[in-house]
Amino acid sequence: MSDPRTHKAEAEFPWSALARSGPPKRPVAERVADFLEIYGLYDEATAQAQASRCIQCPEPTCVTGCPLGAHIPEWLALTAEGHFDEAATVLQSTGTLAELCERVCPADHLCEALCVINGHAQPVSVRAIEHFLNEYAFAHGTAALPPPPPNGYKVAIIGAGPGGLACADELARRGYAVTVFDSRKMPGGLLVYGTPAFRLEHAIVHRRIEQLEQRGVAFRMGADFAPDVLQAELLVRFDAVYLGFGLKKARTLDVPGADLKGVEQALPFLVQSDMDLPREAPVIDVTGQRVVVIGGGDMAIDCLRTAVRGHAKEVLGIYRRDEASMPCSRRELENAVEEGVRFEFQAAPVALLDDDSGAVRGLRLVRTTLGAPDADGRRPFAVAPGTEFELAADRVILALGFDPEPLPPTSPFNGPQLSAQGAMVVDDNQMTSLPGVFAGGDLVRGPSSALHSVRDARKAAAGIHAFLAAKR
Repeated sequence: MSDPRTHKAEAEFPWSALARSGPPKRPVAERVADFLEIYGLYDEATAQAQASRCIQCPEPTCVTGCPLGAHIPEWLALTAEGHFDEAATVLQSTGTLAELCERVCPADHLCEALCVINGHAQPVSVRAIEHFLNEYAFAHGTAALPPPPPNGYKVAIIGAGPGGLACADELARRGYAVTVFDSRKMPGGLLVYGTPAFRLEHAIVHRRIEQLEQRGVAFRMGADFAPDVLQAELLVRFDAVYLGFGLKKARTLDVPGADLKGVEQALPFLVQSDMDLPREAPVIDVTGQRVVVIGGGDMAIDCLRTAVRGHAKEVLGIYRRDEASMPCSRRELENAVEEGVRFEFQAAPVALLDDDSGAVRGLRLVRTTLGAPDADGRRPFAVAPGTEFELAADRVILALGFDPEPLPPTSPFNGPQLSAQGAMVVDDNQMTSLPGVFAGGDLVRGPSSALHSVRDARKAAAGIHAFLAAKR
């Protein structure tokens, strides 16, 4: 005889009767032959069913786990009821660059990891439902928010990356005349220059740029700034300025041979492998090569999957801790393995090997042992004596993360007060020591994710609005 309590649970909580279902995914053989996005969309019935797995808990941990505080339960509830227009409108009107952020968001570390049904069943597929709603919004016109009447104020934004675009979006919604300046030829920043198209196609970024332009945002690409542009020009021509450009330096490998030919940094490799970008340097061709990528974050996984699509002979990831300790998205790691990437875990390089002509031919590594997790959950590692081994490689890519980089003395954006570490000091509204000049992202917090840059930009937009409202 069946247990009546099971029937009661299934009736009250669909998650106990309905398994999580991921979005459709292109076959491996097809997707490694191009740089197109690999995930498709739920159909309406699947989106509705998957959204019904949300139990609408009174204190939604998915929201507290989201750097942007997304209104997740609200649009999940509307989706579960089949009100897709309303759900998409809520998502687009309360989110910032929603369709861009969800494609690069490590949801399995954030909202989905904190879903309260996690542990009892698989979490609600928040990212896949958001993906469905974002594309529904653009397909049905609900993403095109009507521009408000102009309020007469002009704001300059320096940097057309995720932070700059987010600030422009928020200010345009409030009626500001916004001009975005960037030294690159295409807007998008790291969303374009460094995020492979198989995770975020350029067309999706361009679609958002076009929407911002329709709201009156102007883009001035290829900008060349005079040394005193901030105080001598921008603060004269504009009522406020937001500094949101990236500023960070890639970490290097402090071992013999790190400067050999064939050793590349991750970001230039990703940019120079993207055939849709304006050529700033020759393509790094890995055809037929044995490629090794050192690092465990999302950029390392991006490099590995890019090398696969670049027709490398072998693609291997090296990480000094175990697989469970990798900071990358679990989803992206799974995709890499599906696409033929192999990994050497608990291995640390001690030297890069020379082929006697100045080019790399391989690596000498040592095995590591791991200790108990520290207060941050990271497991310290130690070198295991007598465990050295070698691997062959024709190309070594360093994806070791970034360190803060202070503004150089010749920067045209010097002027705001800096901390001892070289970061711009801002108040609770992201305003610097110069009235009317706001900042966020790398300039304030050091190397930061796209989501944290967007969060800073949203705060800054609200701060700019309050600052200028007080002057009326």
